[in-house]
Formats: sequence, structure tokens, C-alpha cells
Amino acid sequence: MLETIMISLIFCKVKGLKIKPLFKNWTIYPVMFMELIYIIMQVNIYLENYSVINYVGVLKTMYLCSYLPLIFKYNQYISAIIGAGFVIIGGILNDIAISVNNGYMPVFPTVSYLTGYAKADSFSRVNDIHILGDSTTKLKILTDIIDVGYSVLSIGDVFIRVYVFIIIYNVVKLLNTTKEKN
Repeated sequence: MLETIMISLIFCKVKGLKIKPLFKNWTIYPVMFMELIYIIMQVNIYLENYSVINYVGVLKTMYLCSYLPLIFKYNQYISAIIGAGFVIIGGILNDIAISVNNGYMPVFPTVSYLTGYAKADSFSRVNDIHILGDSTTKLKILTDIIDVGYSVLSIGDVFIRVYVFIIIYNVVKLLNTTKEKN
């Protein structure tokens, strides 16, 4: 979700907010640590070490929880509730896609083939819920169709990432507002 953090920080800069104060407190560093873990996982997957996929579920929960210090330190409870709503909606959309596709999440890689992240035999070698999408896929719009080159996202995944965007943006905005008052 590093790109979501980057998009949020770019959005903050466009809005004229300073992002440097975000990195002056320890609360952002659990998030950065989890991002590092995700990068290591992505590199492993690129190198065809698919055993790391077994840990995705636990790591996703840990990742989302890594935002708790930011939420508690900066009293971002409303932002967290709104973000949690997006996570729930995203999860429901993903569950619908999986349910109508016999317990699997079809993936439609495009750019990932060009980057080498996805290979033709990847899906048959990995025993998880992801399968290569085809003409029999139902509700294709809800499946993994948004290819960013190192991951293929669903609309549900995008909703889940809104949580990250909301927390980062609102913390930066608060830090800028607090700094102006001092």
C-alpha cells in the first residue's frame, strides 16, 4: 500500500500541507516497518518464492493495525471509523467476487506480465484463492482487474486503501493546523 501513502502525501503537498512533521514522531514508523515487510514480500513473489503468500492474511491485519498509533496519538477516531467503513465495504465487495466465482478471486494481469511480476504458470503454482481470470468469470468488475505492475487490485482493494489515505491525510492536516496555532 506504499503507493496509497505516496498518493496521500502528494495530495497533502498539492493542498499546501507540510509532510515533514509526520516523520518527526514515532507513530508513522510502525506503518513504514510494515511497508518494508510488504516490499520484501513483493520481491519474494517476484523471485517466485510463493511460500510468503501464506502470511498475507496475518500481515494485512498487522498492517491495518500499524495505523493505530497514529489514530490514538492524533485522536483520529472519526477518520478511523470512516476508514473502517471503507475497509468493510471493500471486504464485502471482495467476498462477493469470491463467492460468485466458486471461492476463488479471478485475477486479470496485464502490466504485471510485462514487469515479470506475474508469469503464465504463477496461478497454477500458488495454492491460494487467486486464479487466472477467463471468460467464465462472474462479476469481473469486482475481481482483480486493476494492474499496477507489481500487484493486481480489485475495486474492493481500492476501497480498503481509502482507509490508509484518510488516516495519513487527516494526520498531516492536523499536524499542519496544530503547527499554525503554535
